[in-house]
Formats: sequence, C-alpha cells, structure tokens
Amino acid sequence: MTATPESRSPLVLTFGHDELVIRRRYEALSIVNDILIAMWFVVGSILFFFGATTTAGTWFFLVGSVELLIRPGIRLTRTVHLRRIQGEPTFGASTEF
Repeated sequence: MTATPESRSPLVLTFGHDELVIRRRYEALSIVNDILIAMWFVVGSILFFFGATTTAGTWFFLVGSVELLIRPGIRLTRTVHLRRIQGEPTFGASTEF
C-alpha cells in the first residue's frame, strides 16, 4: 500500500509544550463536520421548545442542513485527491478513446 501525502505529512499544531498531530486530515474534517451537524440540530431542537426562540431554532436547523450538504463535498474531495495521488490519469490526459 502506497502512503499518500496526507499520511506522510501530518498537520501538526503546537500549543506551548504540546503538539496536536492530525494524520488523516479529510477524515478528521469529516468527523468535526459531523459533530457540528449534531450540535446545530440539538440546539435547534431545544430552541423549538420555546416560542420566543423558534426563529433561532430554525436558523440552527438551516445551518445543520447546509453542513449536511458539505459532508459529501468532503468525501468527494478526499476521493479525488487520493485518485490523483495514486497516479490515475486525469480527464483529457489520454488520447485513446
């Protein structure tokens, strides 16, 4: 199995004497996105219990829905990135039909 640049060069964030190392960036981004989706919908659901906060709840549901649209974009970016790294020909690169 060939290592991808994503696995060879982790993202390293330094906080004082500590380092946060993120290896599989697209997977980590997808997990963070899923957590945010859950938070928006939970907060939106709670806000729907009170008439005065229904509008705010609606906005939280809208933000959660937009993040649901982002989710397949993250997966697609990861797939396209991995295919390019593995050396598959890009569209238009081949002269054979």
